[in-house]
Amino acid sequence: MHKLKKYPNRRLYDMTDSRYVTMEDARELIVRGESIEVIDAKDGADITRSVLLQILAEQEAEGHQAVLTNRAIEQIIRFYGDRLGGVVSRYIEQSIVSFLDHQEQFRSHLRQLNEMNPVNLMRQAFEGPWRGRGSERTARRAEPEPPTESEPAERKDTDAR
Repeated sequence: MHKLKKYPNRRLYDMTDSRYVTMEDARELIVRGESIEVIDAKDGADITRSVLLQILAEQEAEGHQAVLTNRAIEQIIRFYGDRLGGVVSRYIEQSIVSFLDHQEQFRSHLRQLNEMNPVNLMRQAFEGPWRGRGSERTARRAEPEPPTESEPAERKDTDAR
């Protein structure tokens, strides 16, 4: 986690790397999968949420497609002060985590398919797990078994009477 300190002049100082950073640098940290914590230099208050919201707003101002629609934002605002606000917050977070897990599984499957040789892929599709099993059974049934010494080679209908 990168700890950032925000000064009154709007500058951010990355205490983890000991250097000044921009909002874009903070966004890039997040995109790389790192977390940030932002502390106000004046009073030590945690202002991480407001900085994250500012990064979202700047992304949309730059012309990136909005992830949260106006309708979604309105619904989220309505949950503030509601008893279900905490439940909704956990639900949204779990939904995003689940979505990311599924997305990673999908990408992994695509990578596996991409790495496979198309000829081998077709061979596997035609051979499949059933290859050989059915043909062995069919071959066994087609060949008559020789009679044992205790059984007569041919049964006569007269014996059954």
